[in-house]
Amino acid sequence: MVDSAPPITRKPTGYRWELLLLLWLAFFLNQADRQIFSVVLPLIRDDLGLTDAELGLIASALVWTYGLLVPIAGFIGDRFSRRNILGFCLLFWSFATLMTGFCSTVFQFILLRGVATGGGEAFYAPSANALLGETYRENRSFALSIHQTAVYFGIILSGLIAGYIGERYGWQNAFYLFGSLGIVLAVVFFSRIPKDIATPATRSQQPLLAEIGETARIVIRKPTVIMLTLGFGCMVFVNVGYLTWMPSFLVDKFGMSLTDAGFSALFYHHLGAFLGVLSGAKIADHYAKTNPRSRLVVQALGLLLGAPFIYWISMSQTQIMTYIALFLFGIFRGWYDSNIVASLYEVVSPKIRSSAYGLVLACAFLIGASAPYLLGVLKPTLGLTAGLASLSGVYVLGSLFIGSGAIWFFDKDRELSV
Repeated sequence: MVDSAPPITRKPTGYRWELLLLLWLAFFLNQADRQIFSVVLPLIRDDLGLTDAELGLIASALVWTYGLLVPIAGFIGDRFSRRNILGFCLLFWSFATLMTGFCSTVFQFILLRGVATGGGEAFYAPSANALLGETYRENRSFALSIHQTAVYFGIILSGLIAGYIGERYGWQNAFYLFGSLGIVLAVVFFSRIPKDIATPATRSQQPLLAEIGETARIVIRKPTVIMLTLGFGCMVFVNVGYLTWMPSFLVDKFGMSLTDAGFSALFYHHLGAFLGVLSGAKIADHYAKTNPRSRLVVQALGLLLGAPFIYWISMSQTQIMTYIALFLFGIFRGWYDSNIVASLYEVVSPKIRSSAYGLVLACAFLIGASAPYLLGVLKPTLGLTAGLASLSGVYVLGSLFIGSGAIWFFDKDRELSV
């Protein structure tokens, strides 16, 4: 297993910025397409008469598919042309998004929304981050940070745009619009970005499944990695549950329009998360100079301090108080996000960091994928208020997992990884 990057010719500045721009737009659509369903969910429920449990199952199917395929996508990204992987996966998930507008049954939604869209999106991040990292070797963090901002814009703007289109022109047109934009972008991407070649020096000589198995055997011997994975799973559980049902919660509780609910459910939280990522990274970097376990401590504190505000979101009686709670929940979610990769890298050998992260990501998404379905099942009896409030307990549990890894296992695991 080889972790080194291939020797590449330095690209002109114009090409590098064009690549970053096109990947930013692709990542924007990656996140936007993932969120459309949650925003127009009330319209789909009313139009097709689907139950809350069925709607939750559709949302969970995407996350389950993503979790199963993302580790395979990471290994494949080291073996084949990343430009081709990115172009084809963008084309595939965008076509699936467009076709989702024609769905009328639960099975069709699961197949196109869950399996096809989730499967296509799983192949994006590993290859995109690797291609940017190789192209921007001298200012890698800067390029990856700009690329990451597409997450916040994609989620927030999809809530505003999809809600507006859904209310005025029908929920189907939201899928048609975003899917068509992705197909056009895929054509531009193929025409503007030259094909890269995965050189023999970067390819493992082992079969793909054997390589995945070897990496899994290495990381499973490190209790800190297991604790980080369980904590990550708790965070994903809360995040996908919140993203799926929060717009519907605001519509039901405050009688908001779909456009306002789609925007408000996502904007205040992700504004806080943006500020939290910046402050959490600064805090962790400062204290990690003398105590590397500080990265895990910041993550654990992020989940622990964020838990009360999840409860506050559900129990607030006014929109203003709900928005404040969403913002503060976002701040501490950002603390956690700022050290997801950095904490793992403290206890994993550089030789397997990319593949190890793919496996951790997969496990976390598989753990958290059931949240939309479970909240949908509980909604008719307990209601969304109680269901969303219960997510605060999952955040506390995640904090305990990460905290125990920092206290009892970190020193031994870090020593072994040096």
